[in-house]
Amino acid sequence: MGKTWVLDTETKGTGAHMVPLEKVLRKREREPGLALVELPRPPEATPPPEPDTDAPRQFKVVDLMTRQTLAEDVGVRETLEVLGELRSNVDVNVFVWQPRRERWRLLTLSEQRALWEMRGPRAAASPPTPAR
Repeated sequence: MGKTWVLDTETKGTGAHMVPLEKVLRKREREPGLALVELPRPPEATPPPEPDTDAPRQFKVVDLMTRQTLAEDVGVRETLEVLGELRSNVDVNVFVWQPRRERWRLLTLSEQRALWEMRGPRAAASPPTPAR
């Protein structure tokens, strides 16, 4: 009975070549199996404390041109009343108080726009400003 030949492709860039099957099987027997290494996992971080969701948000409204504070430490209703008296939402900066960080955070433009759209009926009844 003749030898069984196989194509050995485990060469380092020199191309594949034909070798007897026995040689390939002996080579696989000699190769040790890969060791499985398990690294210790770091302890799970404790989740940050939940923000106090029961406390109402506090806002600060600052005129952009004069840097005058129009309202500070006011709730949503008072903030919307102040915004209702303005002609444009880009005339002011609106901040929200972050109790965990103990600092004011400037609202993003989309957050400020959402507040602007919730203004009272007095602001909605005012005539629109002419387009330029």
